[in-house]
Amino acid sequence: MSDAFCSDCKRQTEVVFDHSAGDTVCSECGLVLESHSIDETSEWRTFANESGDNDPVRVGGPTNPLLTDGGLSTVIAKPNGATGEFLSSSLGRWQNRGSNPDRGLILAFKTIATMSDRLGLVATIKDRANEIYKRVEDQKSSRGRNQDALLAACLYIACRQEDKPRTVKEICSVANGATKKEIGRAKEYIVKQLGLENGQSVEMGTIHAGDFMRRFCSNLGMNNQAVKAAQEAVTKSEEFDIRRSPISIAAAVIYIITQLSDDKKPLKDISLATGVAEGTIRNSYKDLYPHVSKIIPSWYAKEEDLKNLCSP
Repeated sequence: MSDAFCSDCKRQTEVVFDHSAGDTVCSECGLVLESHSIDETSEWRTFANESGDNDPVRVGGPTNPLLTDGGLSTVIAKPNGATGEFLSSSLGRWQNRGSNPDRGLILAFKTIATMSDRLGLVATIKDRANEIYKRVEDQKSSRGRNQDALLAACLYIACRQEDKPRTVKEICSVANGATKKEIGRAKEYIVKQLGLENGQSVEMGTIHAGDFMRRFCSNLGMNNQAVKAAQEAVTKSEEFDIRRSPISIAAAVIYIITQLSDDKKPLKDISLATGVAEGTIRNSYKDLYPHVSKIIPSWYAKEEDLKNLCSP
C-alpha cells in the first residue's frame, strides 16, 4: 500500500491497488481514485533454479547497428515433445537454408563482451571494440589469422582510445589462450588496416603512468593517503626525462611510496599486482632515485625519511 490524496476524505490516505481490475482504491472511504491502470511489471516471476528452456521473455535484445538486420533476425527454436522432433527436423532445415550472414560477427561480439565483463570494462569500450572489429572484418583480409588475438587486440585498442588503457598482460589474461606476442602482432595488423582504410594513421591515445595508478594501488590494498601520494608523485615524474615505460614508472613509484609508509609491500607483491617483472621495477627505481626529493610530496614524507630509502 501507498499514500495518495483522496478527494472525498480531503487528506492523504492509504490506497490499495486492485490488480484484477486495475483500480486504485482509497482504503478508508472506498473511492476509486484511478481506474484501468496499466501494470507495467512483468507477468511472471523468474527463479534461479528454473530451467533455461522455460524462458517466458517474448522480446529480443536491443538493436545493433553493426549487424546487417540490426540484430532483429528470427531464430526458430527446437520445440520439445513428440511432435517436436518432426518440427525441429523440417523447420531446422529452413533455418539452416536461410543462414544468418552475421553469425560470425555475433560470436565475435559475444567474445568481446565476455572479455569486457571479466576486466570490468564499461559498455562504451565494448562498443568501440565491436566497431573496430567490424571495420577490420569488412575489409575481408583477416582470414587465416588468430581470431582470439584479433578480438583481444580490438579490445586493447578500444581501451587506449577511450583513455582507459589496460596492459597487454591484463588483456592476455582474458584472451582465450592468445599470447602477448600474438596480440601485439594483431594490434599492429589492425592499426595498419584501419590506417589504409582512412588514409591516415590511427589515433591510439597516449598512455600515462597515472592511468594505471589507482587500479594498481587497489590491487595492493593501499590506503587513501598512500594512493593520493602515489598519484601526485607519478604526475611529477613526467617532468623528468625518465626513459621507461609508463607501467614500469607506475610500479616503481608504488614501490617508493610503500617503502616510505608503515605498511611496506615486498617487491614480489608489487610485481604480481602490476604485472611488471621485479628486475624491471628495480631498474626503474634506480632511474627515479636521483629525483625522489622532487617527486615525493613533502606532506607525505620528510627529508629524513627520503634519506632512509635504500640506495639502488
